[in-house]
Amino acid sequence: MQREQWTKVVPHLAAWLPALWLAWAWQRGNLGVNPIQAGTQFAGRVALTILAASLACTPLNTLSGWRTALAWRRPLGLYAFAWATGHLLFFVWVDYGLDWASLRLDVGTKPYVWVGALAMLILAALALTSHRWWMKFLKRGWKTLHRLVYLAAVLVLVHYFWAVKGNFLGLSGSIDRPLAYSVGIALLLMLRIAPLRRWIVRQRARWSDIRRKFSPRSDILRRVP
Repeated sequence: MQREQWTKVVPHLAAWLPALWLAWAWQRGNLGVNPIQAGTQFAGRVALTILAASLACTPLNTLSGWRTALAWRRPLGLYAFAWATGHLLFFVWVDYGLDWASLRLDVGTKPYVWVGALAMLILAALALTSHRWWMKFLKRGWKTLHRLVYLAAVLVLVHYFWAVKGNFLGLSGSIDRPLAYSVGIALLLMLRIAPLRRWIVRQRARWSDIRRKFSPRSDILRRVP
């Protein structure tokens, strides 16, 4: 398989390998004493990881100039929504057995569910409008709409902190994973700030010129009559 074809496979591997592992672990009974909770949490973490990976595509292009990363944004975003849907189904279907009465009673005491639901609605809107047809139909509004992915990422992090009963301000509780995700996503969002992006691109171009100037191959080419 050629290198270009391999790069197209990467987003799909990132989404399907965790699914295969989850199916294997579920079948083998390797998800601990509470497999439903473990499966729900695993699906949520994978959704957040893939969402962070989709947010990393533009900064990766900014830092390296590697344009292939830009082509990964859409499939990774769709897979993030798919895993978020799986996370929701684990919670509503597998955990509660579609018992809507119990859900209504319990959800009222769990505000993180409402935050997660709002993030889910945003991801659903972005997934439904991800096709090129919507870009043409919505025009400038499409880019405005899809900037809501930043809000969705923040909401997912808040959902994560509350779900694990962590105290972010007090730095107590089970906050190690959500805190690591928060730092990573904060850095990715900082790299999207326009002045910083322009400065990085200028520095990258400068170093590229220096490398070309002092590379042995360029010296050989200059000597060719």
